[in-house]
Amino acid sequence: MKILAVGMNYAKHINELHTKEEQNSLLKEEPVLFSKFDSSIIQPGKPFFVPDFADRFDYETEIVVKIAHVGKDISQRFAHRYYNEVTVGIDFTARNMQKELREKGMPWECCKGFDGSAAIGKFVKIEELGCDVQDIHFHMDMNGERRQTGHTADMIHTIDYIIAYASKFFTLKTGDLLFTGTPAGIGPVKEGDRLEAYIGEQKLLDLKIK
Repeated sequence: MKILAVGMNYAKHINELHTKEEQNSLLKEEPVLFSKFDSSIIQPGKPFFVPDFADRFDYETEIVVKIAHVGKDISQRFAHRYYNEVTVGIDFTARNMQKELREKGMPWECCKGFDGSAAIGKFVKIEELGCDVQDIHFHMDMNGERRQTGHTADMIHTIDYIIAYASKFFTLKTGDLLFTGTPAGIGPVKEGDRLEAYIGEQKLLDLKIK
Protein backbone atom coordinates (compact mmCIF):
# COMPACT_ATOMS: atom_id res chain seq x y z
CA MET A 1 0.00 0.00 0.00
CA LYS A 2 1.28 3.43 -0.92
CA ILE A 3 0.17 6.96 -0.18
CA LEU A 4 0.26 9.64 -2.85
CA ALA A 5 -0.45 13.24 -1.97
CA VAL A 6 -1.03 16.45 -3.89
CA GLY A 7 0.51 19.75 -2.90
CA MET A 8 -0.83 23.20 -3.80
CA ASN A 9 -4.28 22.13 -5.01
CA TYR A 10 -6.26 25.08 -3.61
CA ALA A 11 -5.55 28.63 -4.77
CA LYS A 12 -6.07 30.23 -1.35
CA HIS A 13 -3.60 27.79 0.22
CA ILE A 14 -1.04 28.73 -2.44
CA ASN A 15 -1.68 32.39 -1.59
CA GLU A 16 -0.99 31.90 2.10
CA LEU A 17 2.41 30.27 1.49
CA HIS A 18 3.87 31.87 -1.63
CA THR A 19 4.76 35.20 -3.21
CA LYS A 20 2.71 36.64 -6.08
CA GLU A 21 5.26 35.47 -8.65
CA GLU A 22 5.34 31.96 -7.19
CA GLN A 23 1.52 31.86 -7.08
CA ASN A 24 1.18 32.54 -10.80
CA SER A 25 3.67 29.81 -11.62
CA LEU A 26 2.08 27.20 -9.35
CA LEU A 27 -1.43 27.84 -10.67
CA LYS A 28 -0.28 26.89 -14.17
CA GLU A 29 1.56 23.71 -13.25
CA GLU A 30 0.51 20.07 -13.34
CA PRO A 31 -0.31 18.48 -9.96
CA VAL A 32 2.55 18.51 -7.45
CA LEU A 33 2.82 14.90 -6.27
CA PHE A 34 4.74 13.57 -3.29
CA SER A 35 4.60 10.34 -1.31
CA LYS A 36 4.12 9.13 2.21
CA PHE A 37 4.73 5.63 3.54
CA ASP A 38 2.83 2.92 5.39
CA SER A 39 4.68 3.96 8.56
CA SER A 40 3.27 7.47 8.07
CA ILE A 41 -0.22 6.28 8.98
CA ILE A 42 -1.46 6.93 12.50
CA GLN A 43 -3.32 3.82 13.58
CA PRO A 44 -6.95 4.23 14.75
CA GLY A 45 -7.19 5.51 18.30
CA LYS A 46 -3.54 6.57 18.44
CA PRO A 47 -2.43 10.20 18.89
CA PHE A 48 -0.02 12.29 16.86
CA PHE A 49 3.22 12.49 18.83
CA VAL A 50 5.00 15.76 18.07
CA PRO A 51 8.49 14.81 16.81
CA ASP A 52 11.62 16.56 18.03
CA PHE A 53 13.47 16.95 14.71
CA ALA A 54 11.80 20.25 13.71
CA ASP A 55 10.43 23.37 15.38
CA ARG A 56 6.97 23.52 13.82
CA PHE A 57 4.50 20.89 12.66
CA ASP A 58 1.41 22.08 10.77
CA TYR A 59 -1.94 20.39 10.22
CA GLU A 60 -3.30 20.24 6.67
CA THR A 61 -6.88 18.96 6.44
CA GLU A 62 -7.64 17.05 3.25
CA ILE A 63 -10.12 14.79 1.52
CA VAL A 64 -8.56 11.32 1.18
CA VAL A 65 -9.59 8.86 -1.53
CA LYS A 66 -9.10 5.09 -1.31
CA ILE A 67 -8.26 3.33 -4.58
CA ALA A 68 -10.61 0.38 -5.21
CA HIS A 69 -9.07 -1.25 -8.31
CA VAL A 70 -5.67 -1.74 -9.91
CA GLY A 71 -5.08 0.77 -12.69
CA LYS A 72 -2.36 2.14 -14.94
CA ASP A 73 -2.60 4.93 -17.53
CA ILE A 74 -6.19 5.58 -16.49
CA SER A 75 -8.26 7.87 -18.70
CA GLN A 76 -9.73 10.82 -16.82
CA ARG A 77 -13.24 9.93 -18.00
CA PHE A 78 -12.92 6.49 -16.42
CA ALA A 79 -11.10 7.57 -13.24
CA HIS A 80 -14.31 7.59 -11.16
CA ARG A 81 -14.46 3.81 -11.54
CA TYR A 82 -11.27 3.40 -9.51
CA TYR A 83 -12.55 4.68 -6.16
CA ASN A 84 -15.77 4.61 -4.17
CA GLU A 85 -14.76 5.63 -0.64
CA VAL A 86 -13.49 8.88 0.85
CA THR A 87 -12.63 10.26 4.25
CA VAL A 88 -10.98 13.31 5.75
CA GLY A 89 -7.37 13.17 6.87
CA ILE A 90 -4.58 15.32 8.25
CA ASP A 91 -1.30 15.69 6.37
CA PHE A 92 1.23 16.78 9.00
CA THR A 93 4.13 18.86 7.71
CA ALA A 94 7.41 19.89 9.34
CA ARG A 95 6.98 23.42 8.05
CA ASN A 96 10.36 25.00 8.76
CA MET A 97 12.10 21.92 7.36
CA GLN A 98 9.95 22.05 4.23
CA LYS A 99 10.96 25.66 3.65
CA GLU A 100 14.64 24.79 3.96
CA LEU A 101 14.33 21.78 1.65
CA ARG A 102 12.41 23.78 -0.95
CA GLU A 103 15.05 26.53 -0.96
CA LYS A 104 17.74 23.91 -1.57
CA GLY A 105 15.72 22.18 -4.29
CA MET A 106 15.67 18.95 -2.30
CA PRO A 107 12.91 16.28 -1.96
CA TRP A 108 10.14 16.61 0.64
CA GLU A 109 10.11 13.09 2.11
CA CYS A 110 11.66 14.02 5.46
CA CYS A 111 9.20 16.85 6.13
CA LYS A 112 6.10 15.14 4.69
CA GLY A 113 6.55 11.36 4.91
CA PHE A 114 7.90 10.91 8.42
CA ASP A 115 6.41 8.33 10.80
CA GLY A 116 2.96 9.38 11.99
CA SER A 117 2.52 12.16 9.44
CA ALA A 118 -0.76 10.83 8.00
CA ALA A 119 -3.90 10.78 10.13
CA ILE A 120 -6.84 9.10 8.39
CA GLY A 121 -10.49 9.15 9.41
CA LYS A 122 -13.23 6.57 8.94
CA PHE A 123 -13.96 5.91 5.27
CA VAL A 124 -17.48 6.35 3.91
CA LYS A 125 -19.03 5.34 0.60
CA ILE A 126 -19.34 8.28 -1.78
CA GLU A 127 -22.91 7.22 -2.59
CA GLU A 128 -23.80 7.65 1.10
CA LEU A 129 -22.72 11.29 1.04
CA GLY A 130 -25.52 12.24 -1.33
CA CYS A 131 -23.30 14.51 -3.42
CA ASP A 132 -20.76 14.45 -6.22
CA VAL A 133 -17.14 13.96 -5.19
CA GLN A 134 -16.38 17.48 -6.43
CA ASP A 135 -19.10 18.92 -4.20
CA ILE A 136 -17.89 17.77 -0.78
CA HIS A 137 -17.82 20.27 2.09
CA PHE A 138 -15.32 19.46 4.84
CA HIS A 139 -13.84 21.17 7.87
CA MET A 140 -11.58 20.73 10.88
CA ASP A 141 -12.03 22.06 14.42
CA MET A 142 -9.09 22.38 16.79
CA ASN A 143 -9.93 22.55 20.49
CA GLY A 144 -13.54 23.25 19.56
CA GLU A 145 -12.78 26.16 17.20
CA ARG A 146 -13.12 26.04 13.40
CA ARG A 147 -9.66 26.20 11.81
CA GLN A 148 -10.09 24.95 8.26
CA THR A 149 -13.02 24.83 5.88
CA GLY A 150 -12.86 23.36 2.40
CA HIS A 151 -15.01 22.51 -0.60
CA THR A 152 -13.75 20.10 -3.24
CA ALA A 153 -15.28 22.32 -5.94
CA ASP A 154 -12.41 24.73 -5.23
CA MET A 155 -9.71 22.24 -6.21
CA ILE A 156 -7.38 23.37 -8.99
CA HIS A 157 -7.06 19.77 -10.20
CA THR A 158 -10.09 17.50 -9.77
CA ILE A 159 -9.83 14.10 -8.13
CA ASP A 160 -10.41 12.33 -11.45
CA TYR A 161 -7.69 14.39 -13.13
CA ILE A 162 -5.23 13.67 -10.30
CA ILE A 163 -5.88 9.94 -10.56
CA ALA A 164 -5.40 9.98 -14.34
CA TYR A 165 -2.22 12.05 -13.99
CA ALA A 166 -0.72 9.95 -11.19
CA SER A 167 -1.46 6.69 -12.99
CA LYS A 168 0.84 7.74 -15.84
CA PHE A 169 3.77 7.31 -13.45
CA PHE A 170 2.55 4.84 -10.82
CA THR A 171 0.39 1.74 -10.98
CA LEU A 172 -2.46 2.42 -8.59
CA LYS A 173 -3.35 -0.60 -6.49
CA THR A 174 -6.33 -1.57 -4.37
CA GLY A 175 -6.04 0.10 -0.97
CA ASP A 176 -3.69 2.88 -2.05
CA LEU A 177 -4.55 6.28 -0.60
CA LEU A 178 -4.64 9.67 -2.27
CA PHE A 179 -4.46 12.88 -0.22
CA THR A 180 -6.00 15.50 -2.50
CA GLY A 181 -4.65 18.79 -1.12
CA THR A 182 -5.50 21.24 1.65
CA PRO A 183 -7.44 24.51 1.59
CA ALA A 184 -6.27 27.69 3.32
CA GLY A 185 -6.09 27.86 7.11
CA ILE A 186 -3.13 25.64 7.94
CA GLY A 187 -1.41 26.14 11.27
CA PRO A 188 0.81 24.57 13.94
CA VAL A 189 -0.13 21.96 16.52
CA LYS A 190 1.16 21.57 20.05
CA GLU A 191 0.88 19.02 22.81
CA GLY A 192 -2.62 18.93 24.26
CA ASP A 193 -4.46 20.00 21.09
CA ARG A 194 -7.42 18.01 19.77
CA LEU A 195 -8.32 17.90 16.06
CA GLU A 196 -11.79 16.87 14.89
CA ALA A 197 -12.40 16.61 11.15
CA TYR A 198 -15.71 16.34 9.32
CA ILE A 199 -17.29 15.76 5.95
CA GLY A 200 -20.45 17.81 6.14
CA GLU A 201 -21.63 17.35 9.72
CA GLN A 202 -20.30 13.78 9.98
CA LYS A 203 -17.24 13.54 12.21
CA LEU A 204 -14.80 11.04 10.74
CA LEU A 205 -11.58 11.86 12.58
CA ASP A 206 -10.85 12.67 16.23
CA LEU A 207 -7.16 13.06 17.00
CA LYS A 208 -5.21 14.10 20.07
CA ILE A 209 -1.78 15.71 19.94
CA LYS A 210 0.81 14.50 22.44
